[in-house]
Amino acid sequence: MLTKRKSPELHTFAKCACSCAHTASKPHGQTKTLSARPAQLRAKQRGVTLLITLIMLVAMTLTAITLMRSMDTTNLIAGNLAFQQSATRSADTGVESAIVWMQNNIATLQNDSFANGYSSSFTNPAANQSWDNFFTVTLAGRTLALAPDAVGNTVTYGIQRLCLSANTSPTAVGAGCTVTPVAAGGGAGSSEDAGTVQLNASTQQYYRITSRTVGPHNAKSYVQAVVAM
Repeated sequence: MLTKRKSPELHTFAKCACSCAHTASKPHGQTKTLSARPAQLRAKQRGVTLLITLIMLVAMTLTAITLMRSMDTTNLIAGNLAFQQSATRSADTGVESAIVWMQNNIATLQNDSFANGYSSSFTNPAANQSWDNFFTVTLAGRTLALAPDAVGNTVTYGIQRLCLSANTSPTAVGAGCTVTPVAAGGGAGSSEDAGTVQLNASTQQYYRITSRTVGPHNAKSYVQAVVAM
C-alpha cells in the first residue's frame, strides 16, 4: 500500500510563494503614502480658495463704501448749491426793499439814517479786508436786517450814498458826491441836426446798495447794486 507524503521543501516553497504574493499585492507602506498625498493637496487647495475669497470680499466691501461716500458727497454739494442759489435770490429781495425805502424817503437822503440802514457817505473795505468782515464789522449798526423768509434766509442790507462828506447837500462844495453828468449845451438827435436840440437833464445822485443773506447750512450770498435817484 502506497502512502503519500508531503515534501517539506515543496510545502515551504508554496508557503513562501503565497506569502510573497500576499506581500506584493498589499504593500502597506506604499499604499498609505500614495493615498495621503491627494488629501493633503485638496486641503491646501481649499485653504488658497478661502484666502482668495476673503480678499475679493474685502475689495468689494471697500468699493461699496467708496461708492456710498461718493454719493453722499455729491448729494451734499448739490444741496449746498441749492442753498446758495436760494440765498442769492433772497439777497435780490433786500435790494428791492432798499430801493422802496429810498423812494419813500428821497427828500431826506442827504442825512444819515442808520436805523434804516442808510449812510449819507460811503467807505470801502480796507486793504486785505473781506467784504464779509467789512459788512459785519465796519458797517455794524448801519445796516437793516429783514425778517427771515419762509426757507430760513435772513437778509440784511446797507445803503451808502456815494459822497465823501456825510449829512451834506450833493451840490455843496467839497461834498465829493458822484452824480450823473448834466448836459450844459446842445446835443445830438437821430432826427435833428447836431446842435439844434437842447438836451435838459436833472442831476441824479448815485447810491450803492449791498445786500447780504445768511441761510441754512451757513449759506452766504452778497448782491450789490448801484442806483441813481
